Amino acid sequence: MRVGIVGSGFVGATAGYALVMQGVGRELVLVDKNAARAEAEADDIRHAVPFAHPLEVRSGDYDALAGCRVVLICAGVGQKPGETRLQLLQRNAMVFHKVVPAVLASAPEAVLVIATNPVDVMTHLAAHYAAKCGVPAGRVLGSGTTLDTARFRSLLGRHGGIDPQHIHAHVIGEHGDSEVLTWSLVTVAGMPLESFTKLRGIDLTEEKKREIDRQVRHAAYTIISGKTATYYGIGSALARIVKVILHDQRAVMTVCLPTKEVAGVADVTLSLPRLVGGAGVLETFPLPLSEQENSQLHESARVIRQALDELGDNS
Repeated sequence: MRVGIVGSGFVGATAGYALVMQGVGRELVLVDKNAARAEAEADDIRHAVPFAHPLEVRSGDYDALAGCRVVLICAGVGQKPGETRLQLLQRNAMVFHKVVPAVLASAPEAVLVIATNPVDVMTHLAAHYAAKCGVPAGRVLGSGTTLDTARFRSLLGRHGGIDPQHIHAHVIGEHGDSEVLTWSLVTVAGMPLESFTKLRGIDLTEEKKREIDRQVRHAAYTIISGKTATYYGIGSALARIVKVILHDQRAVMTVCLPTKEVAGVADVTLSLPRLVGGAGVLETFPLPLSEQENSQLHESARVIRQALDELGDNS
């Protein structure tokens, strides 16, 4: 099973490394406009193979993507300190005009997973360009709030003293400042969060909730200010998405996808819990949100739709 990665910067290379560490796929191909960078990253990742799983790792041009089941698109310029994801839009939009058709020319049957920020807008654009190449809806998805959801569960797990894998908690909406933490729906071992904390004698005050919300919402800014970029978390998230697709695992993930209507906003791409399998997104699950959360989701959808309108994309 061949996996392609377009864009061999921090995120693309780390995703490749995570794929090797997790043993996802059988062959990994790195593509970058800087061919020397792609070759160097492929060599470096290949040297980790003897300590992990038997994957073939190489670099190449777009034609090397032929036969790929999944292609990660991480191409684009990086986020600067203090720059919001939506401010990246104009600088990254033009990149996709060339990248998406080039990928599909070589790998027309691949599922495309978008990681380039602002990921909601970039996924919307990628799906638009892919549709012109005959790619059906659902086969182009973005990493969305997969990482934000992991951050939310991680912080809840730390506070509650429990493995976050046993926590169901979703972050939905924009992968960015307007994202929505669905506090009203959090469960731990099948119990509502309030019941779990009461049983365990854990004090989860409104102040603590606000602090967790702040840490989730502003995690990227904090990391970027300290080390200029985020890549370990998102690299691992991308590897997980690829694994789910390659093995048709039918996992529920908060990936982003073009959606006809969300919270009263038409034709917008954002994250909701979605069933992901071998063909991409198979289903979207509506959530019984609180009135406040639904209002927040409307605002998040409006922010993304406004960005698309400013770009002049009314598709």
